[in-house]
Amino acid sequence: MASLEQVRAIFDASEVGIVLIGMPGLEKRLARYAQFYSRIGFIHEFRPLGTAEIRRLLAQRWTPAGVNLPEQPWDEEAIAAIIRVTSGNFRLLNRLLTQMERILEVNSLREVAKEVVDAARESLVIGQA
Repeated sequence: MASLEQVRAIFDASEVGIVLIGMPGLEKRLARYAQFYSRIGFIHEFRPLGTAEIRRLLAQRWTPAGVNLPEQPWDEEAIAAIIRVTSGNFRLLNRLLTQMERILEVNSLREVAKEVVDAARESLVIGQA
């Protein structure tokens, strides 16, 4: 509760908007704190990314901040593996691409291949794909 009060104080004292991102049901838990909840403008539930959206992000060479992956065309099997492993979960896509960069760097590799995706998946705690 003390953390929420600090966030509320920051909001009240400044002209800064605040975005809270959490698991489904967060809004119900926050509703218990009337002072805080009264300042919530709207609630939006994000759906998983679709296959086309993931392909578009990868085609545009989107990566998490600070992550550098090779520019050359990626192996189609690698792209399919990324889509399969992440199932549209943006947070997992972020983590997987970050780990792929580490795998490429540690192994001095220059191409994104299915084996890189598989190695990155195996090193993350995400369950079986």
